[in-house]
Amino acid sequence: MFPQIQWYGSYFTYILFSLPALLLGLWAQAKVKSAFAKYSKVQNYTGLTGAQVARRMLDSNGLQNVQVEQVSGMLSDFYDPLSKTLRLSSGVYDTPSIAAAGIAAHESGHAIQDSEHYFPLQIRSAIVPAVQLGSWLGPIIFMVGLVLSTQIGEKIAIAGLVLFGITAVFAIITLPVELDASRRAKATLESSGFIGMEQMVGINSVLDAAALTYVAAAAQAISTLLYDVFLLMRRNRD
Repeated sequence: MFPQIQWYGSYFTYILFSLPALLLGLWAQAKVKSAFAKYSKVQNYTGLTGAQVARRMLDSNGLQNVQVEQVSGMLSDFYDPLSKTLRLSSGVYDTPSIAAAGIAAHESGHAIQDSEHYFPLQIRSAIVPAVQLGSWLGPIIFMVGLVLSTQIGEKIAIAGLVLFGITAVFAIITLPVELDASRRAKATLESSGFIGMEQMVGINSVLDAAALTYVAAAAQAISTLLYDVFLLMRRNRD
């Protein structure tokens, strides 16, 4: 039998830490789906598809070397800094909608960040391998250390906590990266004539909803980290 595990925490304590971030995440996802569903049905006045908006935005910033490709999935759009490739989902790539223009411009913003060596993006890219490791291995190491009553167990738990903490750092760093990409997208779409100016309401709705998902992700990572710290402190008291 393990030593007393009352320090593991009650369901109420877990809910206290996790519920606000969880509700924020659900709300953010609902807003994204609602905004995308609404504005993916509204054609932008210029008739440019997401791929065409991305290509023009990239070219206007001297990024003719960045390729624009189509990928499967819904809202699976991303910029790959290693291959210098902008990958747009089918609902964005060949669709001349307001939503497609906003998302394509946002992802193009990441390519511009990369070309300008935008510092937060560089940091985020550098810690990706550590995040991939820490996100799954950190909790395992933490729980192993938590059930051990020795000082070694405490050190193991702290090591797991630090590993998982990298995930929270990644989520926090992601915020300025994503917000800056959206800022660049809005500025370009407002000044370039790629869409009608009166359609910026739809662009703002889509990109602001997307930004909220990153806020929620950071809140969830931080709340989980704080809960783990609480468990460790309670273990030491007991």
